[in-house]
Amino acid sequence: MTVLQLFHSYTREQVHAIFSPDTVFVPQAGTWGLHGIVDVPDHPGDYVFFVTFGQAQGDHQFDEFITHDGVLSWQSQPRQGFDDRRIRDFIRHREEVNNIHLFLRPGRNRDYTYFGRLKYLDHDPMRERPVYFQWQILDWPPPEQVLAMLGRKLVPAEPNSPTSAPPANDQQTSHRLVETDAPRRRKAGRTKAEPGQPVRARRPDYVANQAANEALGLLGERLVLRIEQERLTNAGRTDLAAKIRHVSVLENDTAGYDILSFDDVGEKVFIEVKTTRGSIDSDFFISASELAFARGHSAQYRLYRLYEYLDDVDSAKFYILTGAPDDHKQLSLAPTNFKVSMRREEE
Repeated sequence: MTVLQLFHSYTREQVHAIFSPDTVFVPQAGTWGLHGIVDVPDHPGDYVFFVTFGQAQGDHQFDEFITHDGVLSWQSQPRQGFDDRRIRDFIRHREEVNNIHLFLRPGRNRDYTYFGRLKYLDHDPMRERPVYFQWQILDWPPPEQVLAMLGRKLVPAEPNSPTSAPPANDQQTSHRLVETDAPRRRKAGRTKAEPGQPVRARRPDYVANQAANEALGLLGERLVLRIEQERLTNAGRTDLAAKIRHVSVLENDTAGYDILSFDDVGEKVFIEVKTTRGSIDSDFFISASELAFARGHSAQYRLYRLYEYLDDVDSAKFYILTGAPDDHKQLSLAPTNFKVSMRREEE
């Protein structure tokens, strides 16, 4: 039996056997044998993308590439416009509800490598047939040998885009945080690009890659520890600065918060740190226990939201929200997991 494994190679027939074992595979024919976009049977909204770099269809040459941050620029079939059912599904795609599986190969007559699931980032509202999309590869980065197999260099972000590094005279320096205002509500709809211009790659947030997310979270917590110690020291409270505790490390990560700090008069402050490489409006996760703790300690609770984290200089921008996350109108909380228990007889 063929098993789906991240960064392993597969033929189309093997992919078919994983997702549609009850149907007949016909080489070089039919949906699984030819098409680049395939609906997963019995899973409405789930798709398999077969992508071949350098592919052409008729007069259209696909210009598809991946950035250093794992953002895939991808084009639909030339016949597809915004009225197409699949295109509407892609624009509405939510990775916590449905799956889009990416199988990528460097050229024809090669096997496909499974790159994991995709998250919708953006699309160009000015162009269709084909429609130009950008997707975040959630299981990024892959092993070096997998990147070498692609035979293509990763593309840097466009100048002045959210994924590009700050200029040399930017106020952000090594091992520092730069405070900004908290964002207002995200505007409905999307900013339109100039006709003929590609949608710029957005900095991804890597929220689905658990190991990478945990490592990134620890880096963000250490930055917040540093600025909390500096804040209290500058306020003449070195006694309180010495009492700051990195709870998620010293105890465990189920306490409901990451750092125990203090305000200038010595009252406890419970700090939760959420760090992503994404832009200011990137999604982030909060667990049920973290949310319950925040609600129970709202007056003392601070959410440090770090974004645009830069690995090479260990720096980020951040804003602070006081009180439970659901106290803030600009945040929208959506459940992503449900606990299922057996009912008792009297129920």
